[in-house]
Amino acid sequence: MNTIILGGFLGSGKTTALLQFAQFLVNESDQDKEYKVVILENEVGQVGIDDRYLRDSGFTVNNLFAGCACCTVSGELVTAVSRIVRDMTPQWLIIETTGIAYPGLMQDNLKGALNLDSRVCVITDASRWSRLRIPMESLLRGQIECADIVLINKSDLSSEEAMQSMESDIRVFHPSVPIIRISALGEVPHDVWRAAIGE
Repeated sequence: MNTIILGGFLGSGKTTALLQFAQFLVNESDQDKEYKVVILENEVGQVGIDDRYLRDSGFTVNNLFAGCACCTVSGELVTAVSRIVRDMTPQWLIIETTGIAYPGLMQDNLKGALNLDSRVCVITDASRWSRLRIPMESLLRGQIECADIVLINKSDLSSEEAMQSMESDIRVFHPSVPIIRISALGEVPHDVWRAAIGE
C-alpha cells in the first residue's frame, strides 16, 4: 500500500486538489484492485462536510473525528490505518489532514507504530500567504519542513513577484523541497501528481 499524507493550512484548497489527485491515482492503479484509493479524512468537529463531497464524487472515505491526528488522536490514526490495511488493502491511501495538523508527526506515528512509509505533500495558498506568513509562521514551518513536495495552489491569483517571494519563504523552511505552482480550479497536469508520488 502506498500512503500519501496531504497537508496544508485551512482554506488552502486541499480537498479540491485531492479530488484531482485521487482521480489520477484511480486511473493509474491496478484495475483488478477492489479498493484502488481510500481517503482518510481527519476532521475537527462532528460532521464531515468534505467527506460527503468526496463520497459524492465516488471515492471511499473513512473519517477520523475528534481533532488533530498528529497529536491528540494519534492512537486513533494508527487504529484507522490498521483497519484500512486489514479490511481493504487499497493500492493507495490518502490521509487528508486538518489545516492545523503537522504532517511530519503523523508520518512518524505511522512509521513507528505500523512500519508504514509515507510521502508528505503540502498544499499552500498563494492568495493568503503574505497575510499568514508572520502570524502562522510556526505552523507553516512545521507543515512544510517535513514535506516531500510543496504545491503552491491558487498561483493564478498572485503576481510573479509575490510568487517568487513566497517560494523564497518556503525555501527558508525547507531549502531542498520541490515546489510546483498549481491552480486546482483548473486541471492540474498529471506530471504534478507523478511528482507528488515520487515518480
